[in-house]
Amino acid sequence: MPRKIATSDTVDRESLLEFVRPRHKGTLVTRRRDGSLQMSPVSCGVDEEGRIVVSTYPERAKATNLRRDPRVSILVHSDAWDDPYVQVDGTAEVLDMPEALEPLVEYYRCIAGEHPDWDEYRSAMAVQDKSLVRITVDRWGPVATGGFPANRA
Repeated sequence: MPRKIATSDTVDRESLLEFVRPRHKGTLVTRRRDGSLQMSPVSCGVDEEGRIVVSTYPERAKATNLRRDPRVSILVHSDAWDDPYVQVDGTAEVLDMPEALEPLVEYYRCIAGEHPDWDEYRSAMAVQDKSLVRITVDRWGPVATGGFPANRA
C-alpha cells in the first residue's frame, strides 16, 4: 500500500478564503479566564467581507471567552479526515440580538444557500436569542494534509 505524503501549501488571502468557503466544519479555540484553551466544534462560513462566521448562543463558553479576549484560532477541516485543513488566527467580535439578526441571515446563506422562508428563519433566530461570532483573519498557516514526511516515503 503506497504511503500518503504530507503536504503544506502556502496560500495568499484570496486562496485561503476560496479554500475555506466550501468547508463548514471547524474547531474554534478561545482562551478561558485562566489563560487555558477552550475548544468548540463549530459550523463555519465566510461572509461577504471575508470574515469567518460562527453561530452560537450568548452564554456559551466561546462567546463569553471572546468577549473577554478576542484572540481566536479556528482549524477549518475538510469533510474527510485525511483531506486538507488550515489553521486561521484572528480577532473576533460577538454580535448579539438584535444586531446579530441580519448577519445570521448572511451566515445561513454562506453555509446553506437560500432559506425557504426568511421571515420564519429570522423569527427563529430572535426567539432562540442567537449570537454570531465574526472572525477577522489576521494570519493563517499553510493548507496542509497529514501523512508521512516526504523523506520517509
